[in-house]
Amino acid sequence: TKGYPAPPFITSTLQQDAARRLGFTVSRTMRIAQDLYEGIELAEGSVGLITYMRTDSTRIAPEALEEVRNYISEKWGAKELPVKPNIYKTKKSAQDAHEAIRPALFSMTPESVKAYLTPDQFKLYLLIWNRFVASQMKPSESTVTTAEITAGEYEFRTSSTRVDYKGYLAVYEEIRQEDEEAPSSALPESLRKGDPLDLKELIPSQHFTKPPAHFTEAALVKELEMLGIGRPSTYAQIINTIQERDYVHREKGKLLATDLGKDVNRLLVQAFPILFNVDFTANMEEELDKVESGEDEWLHVVKEFYKPFSQSLEDFAKQSKALKKSMIETTDETCEKCGKPMIIRWGRNGRFMACSGFPDCKNTRPLEPAEAAETTDEICEKCGSPMQIKTGRFGKFFACSNYPACKNIKPYSLGVKCPEEGCKGLVVEKRSKKGRTFYGCNQYPACKFASWSKPVAVSCTVCGSPTMVEGKNGEYTCPRCKSVKEVELSEK
Repeated sequence: TKGYPAPPFITSTLQQDAARRLGFTVSRTMRIAQDLYEGIELAEGSVGLITYMRTDSTRIAPEALEEVRNYISEKWGAKELPVKPNIYKTKKSAQDAHEAIRPALFSMTPESVKAYLTPDQFKLYLLIWNRFVASQMKPSESTVTTAEITAGEYEFRTSSTRVDYKGYLAVYEEIRQEDEEAPSSALPESLRKGDPLDLKELIPSQHFTKPPAHFTEAALVKELEMLGIGRPSTYAQIINTIQERDYVHREKGKLLATDLGKDVNRLLVQAFPILFNVDFTANMEEELDKVESGEDEWLHVVKEFYKPFSQSLEDFAKQSKALKKSMIETTDETCEKCGKPMIIRWGRNGRFMACSGFPDCKNTRPLEPAEAAETTDEICEKCGSPMQIKTGRFGKFFACSNYPACKNIKPYSLGVKCPEEGCKGLVVEKRSKKGRTFYGCNQYPACKFASWSKPVAVSCTVCGSPTMVEGKNGEYTCPRCKSVKEVELSEK
């Protein structure tokens, strides 16, 4: 069998591969790619290392094809070059405004510019470089051996693959998707048809149909592209928006829908079925393409959309009270003040329990039970009583255990030094107005250090900062110089 190289990166495939291979989020990938495109300060000045990173085309400029073929021939020999350049088809729905993502200059090899790049920039540049080079190499060749083994009335089948000629795999090794099975171990070369085999072990296993897995960022980008929703410039923005608005949250790399996200989705699909439909964006793009080509008039296209949409908007406004009521959930609990049933309502800070007798009874309480205060070894400087860790509207804080006699409170410190140069403050845990936990310096407003990621007392080996922050993929990142430190679980 032959294995053919993948085409050079477009925006969606770059985001997916960077997530699978490097553990980068979509926004992180695009931020680094933007830096590589805009220019890196090298010895000869600022130089852009890659072509434009927001593209849906696999088209390659003839000059670039000539350069990469010369590079392959010089490094590995002409035997690794196909007779003609590999040309890849671009999707019919693609705008094809920019060519594929590739190195801008072949004189700037990854190793020659490594000293000028951050670790993240080097990893992404190397990924783009290798993918583009591999896309213009010969296919790999493998021998696939399949053995059918009979045992009475049953038949078992197994297969193995041996790579005979690496071709492009010498530069860009393919990796399996999460749902793909690992290849079986190699079958012995001495195996011949009709050979009797001794059964040493038989491992029975039963497979069930599994529900679709939760989306990762990479999988969601792939789905958006397949459905024609969004464009290369909007994939990262879409994923950032649904997380910032708390419609989904990340957990172990998966995107999980929140209660708010489920309710908002239910209401919008119910109120605007035409607009909140996976085919809407793709169909609208197709209609706008017809306007561009002169097959349709823009006024007709807009009218066709706006008339039903404006009617849906009016109907939605009329049903607002009924829709609010539909979001109320009943519970088995009763109000401790008036005895009426408690219900779950939505407020600006999320869901909460409220008495169904409102406005006569205004009793409310948090949906989740309050966390018990944790007593610490720290002593209150005002009365000498132990300090406790409590949780309030703006996050954790220290409070005197002698409350209400002593009302001393102070911010909850992580015991980590502020990473800002010259600052002697400590990092404290805070909470934003929207309820998100973040970390800032206790010397604010004199020091304005703030981070969404949790700071840790680990020194940066590059710039000497006493503090780094936890990354989303297990590594530590320096808030000063942005260098990344890979850490083992034991070191954590």
